[in-house]
Amino acid sequence: MSTTVPPTEAVILEETGPEHAGRGSSALGYLGSKAGGAAISLAMVILLGFFAFKILPGDPVARIARERQMSADQVAQLREQLGLNKPLLEQFWVYLGNVFTLNFGESYVYKRSVASLIGEYFWNTILLTGVSAVIAIALGLWLGQLAGWRHGSRFDKLTSGVSLVLWSVPTFWLALILLMIFGGTLHWFPTGGMRSPDAPGGLAGVGDVAAHMVLPVITMVAVVYAQYVMVMRASVIEEMNADYITTARAKGLREDLVRTRHVVPNALLPTVTLVFMHLGGLIAGAVTVEAVFSWPGLGKLTFEALSGPDLPLLQGTFVVFSAIIIVMNLIADLVYRQLDPRVRRS
Repeated sequence: MSTTVPPTEAVILEETGPEHAGRGSSALGYLGSKAGGAAISLAMVILLGFFAFKILPGDPVARIARERQMSADQVAQLREQLGLNKPLLEQFWVYLGNVFTLNFGESYVYKRSVASLIGEYFWNTILLTGVSAVIAIALGLWLGQLAGWRHGSRFDKLTSGVSLVLWSVPTFWLALILLMIFGGTLHWFPTGGMRSPDAPGGLAGVGDVAAHMVLPVITMVAVVYAQYVMVMRASVIEEMNADYITTARAKGLREDLVRTRHVVPNALLPTVTLVFMHLGGLIAGAVTVEAVFSWPGLGKLTFEALSGPDLPLLQGTFVVFSAIIIVMNLIADLVYRQLDPRVRRS
């Protein structure tokens, strides 16, 4: 049985002449404009990463001096050693050199290079946020397309209501509630860290790591998946009124086939940008969750650096987080252009 081809799968007529020749230049222009915007954003982030943390309250040298009972001469020597006695402009040029060489200097607290600390903690954050993102995207898109297809039903109202409630709950509050109930009262899951002290290494310790991930993953999924539910639901409802859907039904296609073959593929387009944008935001938003559950990742590292303040570490994590978000947004723009022919023709 023949079916109506949806708009995103429509055959685009072959272009000839000047229009065909301009297609490549249009693609390069689009790529150049998006890459240029990303470069400007990254430059602003680098500038902000220096000056924003310079106005933070607290003196890292004074805190170190209090902890070690240092004399005035020792404090002055430490300030000189850390380069904090130099003029602000000179400190800025040193900072720029560190950023472009991916050095970021040495942490005041850990006494290690910031680059090595970020490299050590980065993959722990990727593990936590990656698992959370996969679950949130799959759950959100699945519930969203079902809710949109049955809009107005009890399932739709329940799904949308629960999603919006969880979306509005502060992340730290939900994390603390889960920690107190399932970790402190019921003792179902570990309350913090990534591994137990007596956990075996290698593959035998995977189960222990997974147990430590349960509560932070639930927290991150609960506050994120609602966005995918609502966007997917709205997209499905909009596609259901399209002419090609009416034609497909008129030709006798079952409702399940109409939904899976026509409505869902076209409704996925608006969610592509959302997915990539929130992948970067999810990594940057792990600060609260990692701090509450003591997960050894970049988020916890940033939280500890704020109490110093550990300026080189704060600057390094800020630039890394911001760069991830900028790159994800750029990828979202490029992928969306490839998926939607209307963007390519515009």
